[in-house]
Formats: sequence, C-alpha cells, structure tokens
Amino acid sequence: MNRHGRGRTTVYAAGALALLAAATGCGSGGGAASAALVPSTAARSTAPTAAPPAQPAGTPPGASPTAAAGDAAAWAKWHLTPLPPAPPAPADKPVKLPRTGPVPVFSEVPTNDKVVFVTIDDGAEKDPRFVEMLTDLKVPVSMFLTRDIVKDDYGYFKRLQALGNRIHNHTVDHPQMSRQTPEKQKSEICDDQAALTQQYGTPPLLFRPPYGDGAHTPALNTAVQQCGPRAVVLWRESMQIHDMQYQATDKKLRPGDIVLAHFRGPKDLKGETMTEMFGELLARIQEQGFAVARLEDYIEAPAA
Repeated sequence: MNRHGRGRTTVYAAGALALLAAATGCGSGGGAASAALVPSTAARSTAPTAAPPAQPAGTPPGASPTAAAGDAAAWAKWHLTPLPPAPPAPADKPVKLPRTGPVPVFSEVPTNDKVVFVTIDDGAEKDPRFVEMLTDLKVPVSMFLTRDIVKDDYGYFKRLQALGNRIHNHTVDHPQMSRQTPEKQKSEICDDQAALTQQYGTPPLLFRPPYGDGAHTPALNTAVQQCGPRAVVLWRESMQIHDMQYQATDKKLRPGDIVLAHFRGPKDLKGETMTEMFGELLARIQEQGFAVARLEDYIEAPAA
C-alpha cells in the first residue's frame, strides 16, 4: 500500500478484521493491525519562498534567534536534540469525519508531511515532571483516558489539556471489548464520554478500544456511534521503554503514522520514569527526521 498520502485505500469500520490484543498494558507490547483510512484531498504543505535571514547554527528555519535559543535550552534541559518544527496545519484536513452513520477506523493519517502523531493512553502515571516536560518542549499529544484510572486526579490532565492537548475516550475500566455484550460496550464508552465531558468541558471526538480489540466489529462501531465519538483511532507504532515496536517490517516511521504511548511510571518501565520513556520516544522520532504534529489539526470534525 502507498503510505504517503496518495492512492490509499478507503475502508470504513464495518470490516470484519479482528485486532490482536497487546501483550502488556493497553497495547504497548504489540500494535494494532493495519486499520482503515479516510480519504484525503489535501496537498502537502509548501515551504515559504523567501529565504529566512541568517540564523545561528541549529536555529530552526523561520525562528527568531532568541526563540530558537530558548527552544534549544529547553530541549537540552531534558538531554534531547530538538525535533524539526511541524509544518502549518493543513487548510484542507485529510481526515474528514462523518456527522452520522458508521465511524471510520484509522491508524495513520494520509499526508505527505514528514510528521507523526503521539497519542498517550490510560492515565495511570501522573508524574508532575511530565507536565513540566511538555510545557518546556511544546510537543503536542492526544490523550485517550480511562475514567476509573484517572478519576483519582482529574486535575492532573487538566494541566496537560491547558497546554492545548485534547482528551479522548478510552472506556470506563479498560476491558477487552470483543468479550463484552453490546450493552456493556455501550456503557463503557458512553459513561466515559459523560465523565470526560463533565470534567474537561469538551466531548471527546475520538475513541480507542483497549488493546485495539474489537475495533472493526459492528457491535463496537454501533456503540461508538451511540455515545458520541466520531472515529476509532488505532496506531502504527507503540513505544516500549527505550524503543518503538513497529508494524512495518523495515522498522521505520512513515509520514502520518500514529504512535501509541502510555502514562506509565517506574513500576511498569523497569525503573525508568515517564519523562525518561518519553525522551526516548522523542529521540527515536528525531533520529528519523520527523516532526510531531497535533493529530486534531489534521482532522475535520463534523458540524454540530
């Protein structure tokens, strides 16, 4: 399949393909199967025609020397090399969500921009240093939260939300969805939707099933439609402790890939902290020359 935004096959979520459950946690031990994609008419963002003024070495194109120095210092604080800047959000969003009917399932965004999208699941680890890290680095993430895991400290995720990061639906208590009755699947999604909407002021637009399980089943698609989210989001890579697990056999990122990580701490990361794991994730992305863009900037939400 051409994974660079052109000629991608459009498939919607009523397919019968079942996803393998992850070996550990919410899927960090193994990714989801290749998911359906949404059509795109967006062209790749074009660079400015005017050359930027001379900058100190290491300054990102278009940035002021002062801002660049501040950014470099922030990354150095975390022992990291800055990522390339993300391009402007596309005016024509490549993922267009339907207002009604079956919801699409996707694990990548059709784009030629050399960007990936970072998503973080569950909410078990609430490390204040991670808020500091995202404040410093300004790397966008999308959060898929599980009500019974985050309800002891909703406020922690409000601090991350205040940085511009969106909150999405990840069920009430993280069950394997294909093993639940249709009624139970609905309650898992609808009750999480209600709680997250009440706490964070915005209804979650997206849903991720735990382990990616049941993502392509009619029962889950119906439950998602009934509860409010307008897409099921899977992933192409999942972050372990020091490296990513890839679905692609060449173990390389592709433009538009969605990357899965988790709110995890030393207990689950063999002594590593959330910030150390996230730093390793950013280093793997930087090594391959990718920027991190905001997933929601590439999605056109349906009109109310």
